Parts: sequence; structure tokens; C-alpha cells
Amino acid sequence: MNAIQTAVAAVTAAASLAAFSSAEAATATANLNVTANVGGACSIGAGLGGGTLNFGTYDPIVVNSALGSDLFGTGALSVQCTFLSLAVITLGQGLHPAAGSTNAAPLRRMRNTASADYLDYTLYRDVTRLFPWGNTTLTGLPFLGLGVPVPVLVFGTVPRGQNVPAGTYNDTVVATITF
Repeated sequence: MNAIQTAVAAVTAAASLAAFSSAEAATATANLNVTANVGGACSIGAGLGGGTLNFGTYDPIVVNSALGSDLFGTGALSVQCTFLSLAVITLGQGLHPAAGSTNAAPLRRMRNTASADYLDYTLYRDVTRLFPWGNTTLTGLPFLGLGVPVPVLVFGTVPRGQNVPAGTYNDTVVATITF
């Protein structure tokens, strides 16, 4: 019987708690402020093709002669910024800038790996090659972050009519993102 008496006592206690009216209960409230700070961040790195703009073969005798055409190339960077953050991507003058080159108007050159000869080239922010890509806020590329990696294309031109010896020409340009 002891178990029956304990069960009855428990049911009676539960019933009396249920009968406890809300008029007899008291409550209080408080606000809990919850905050977070999302920092703006960006990263820039090699894009498609490993961060290389490969112009291919320059033919100073026929195709790219003074009467021929310019040589075009396209490379890519990979850029990721915090969603809706604003940034500017700039490109340096390269390792072998010509005399008179500035950050706002770079005169970039690739150097022959076997001699002191140079092959001029220009980098652009747009496929129409109307806007040279420099190393200042005004000559850089404005960028709006999407929160995911985005390929950013770099358009290049090697002007026709350069009388240079055969060989491999290269340069390194530093890409910077300011946010």
C-alpha cells in the first residue's frame, strides 16, 4: 500500500499545482541585447590559369608587325570580399617599368630572360581596352564583395610594331586589394 499512497500523494500535489491560478503568480521581464560585429575582409589570389596572363607568341615580322595587329591576352585573379563591402583592386607597374612610368599611368614591359631587351604591354580593366589598369584608387578597378570567390579578368595588349629579338619575355605585376 505504501506505493499506492505515494502515487496518490504525487497526483494530489500535481493537481494542486495545476490549480494554482495565474493571478497568484508573479513575473518580471528584462531585455537581453545581442550584438555582433562583422568585419570587412578581402582576399586576392591567383585565378584561372594560376594568375597568369599568357599572351602566347608575338610575331614582329608578319602578324604583329607595324602593319599587322596588336596581340591580345586575358588573365584572371580570384577575389573574395565580405558581402556588399567595397574595395579597389590595383595593379603595380611591374618589375621592368619604362622611364616615365607612374602608378597612375604604368608603362609596363616584359624583359627577355636572355638579354636586356623589352616587350611593351598594357593591362586594362575592361574588355574594350579603353581603361588602363593602374596602381591608384582612380585607375584601379572598383569591386563589390559578394561573399564568395569571384574571377576578376585582366585584359592585356602587346602593341604591334615592336622590333625585338626572339626569346622568352616575362614580368611580374603585384595585384593589391584595398578595402
